[in-house]
Amino acid sequence: MTTLAIGTEKGAYLLTDDGGAWSVEQLFPGWRVTAFGKAADGTYLAGAASGWFGPSVHTSPDLVEWTQVVDGPAYPEDGPDLEQIWTFTTAPDGRVWCGVAQAGLFTSDDHGRSWQPVEAFNGHPTRPRWEPGAGGLCTHRILLDGARVWAAASAVGVFRSDDAGATFIPRNTGLGIAVPGGEAPEVGSCVHALVADPGNPDLLWMQNHMGVFRSTDGADSWERIEQGLPANFGFPIGRDAASGSLFIVPLDADVDRTPVDGDFAVWRSTDAGDTWHRSGEGWPEAATYDSVLRGAMATDGDGGVVIGTTGGQIWATEDAGDHWTRLPGTFPRIDAVAVL
Repeated sequence: MTTLAIGTEKGAYLLTDDGGAWSVEQLFPGWRVTAFGKAADGTYLAGAASGWFGPSVHTSPDLVEWTQVVDGPAYPEDGPDLEQIWTFTTAPDGRVWCGVAQAGLFTSDDHGRSWQPVEAFNGHPTRPRWEPGAGGLCTHRILLDGARVWAAASAVGVFRSDDAGATFIPRNTGLGIAVPGGEAPEVGSCVHALVADPGNPDLLWMQNHMGVFRSTDGADSWERIEQGLPANFGFPIGRDAASGSLFIVPLDADVDRTPVDGDFAVWRSTDAGDTWHRSGEGWPEAATYDSVLRGAMATDGDGGVVIGTTGGQIWATEDAGDHWTRLPGTFPRIDAVAVL
């Protein structure tokens, strides 16, 4: 049995596949749901926002009963506004990391029930030069490897900590700068998504506003990897652990942000990003102009990849991109997808 969590502008939806028969259950009706996670003790996490009550974290032991966290991520009264929960990442030691907008990091050592700020990031010396992208000033990706922490923010760049979050240094050499930093030229790169090779955390891939990039030295430097792509703009990037394949959704940029000539499909690389090709079969024959946002791609580590579109469609593959299927249902604009 497979359960997909779909976060949309108007609630979350659990899609459950029980032997080929899909069922749908709605959660958080009326709330914008933007992130999902799972703590080390099995607690499920959801990030949601209400136009009346603002953003919040919710926890559940079973995906049925949900409790809103009282002591959630929060800035001090004289700090930035907390606008959205963007991502959850759980470390092997059980610590849960959370990225938010306006850009910041928070951690929880009790499986998401209370949260503390990561001051070295939230009060970084370059922060006065941080500028939002079109999607806001958001920390949307967190990667972990022992004491090393990578945090990606738009439109700021990648920061790495080598001491478990005590200090952070910008790591954007080789990336295009979308927002010139003036007094802080090392920031201003609009990162859209970031993934790493779990077997070699120094090997990272990025979808950036300015193109597609790879690092082989833990983000100390970056190189372009765009051979075969119809466009180098896009939002998500995913990696299947079983096959090693990479997946992106190229969009015509910068103003249009839809598939080139309406050719909606996922592009795949099977050589660590050296070359890219249109993946598999099953895509719509008619011109389709849906986009896929940065949080709306998920992998299960065993050949499964799922994407959700701004038009409310869910597409999935179980064989690392050889064959794609549109799943039943049409949903509100999709912000986040997770395989539970």
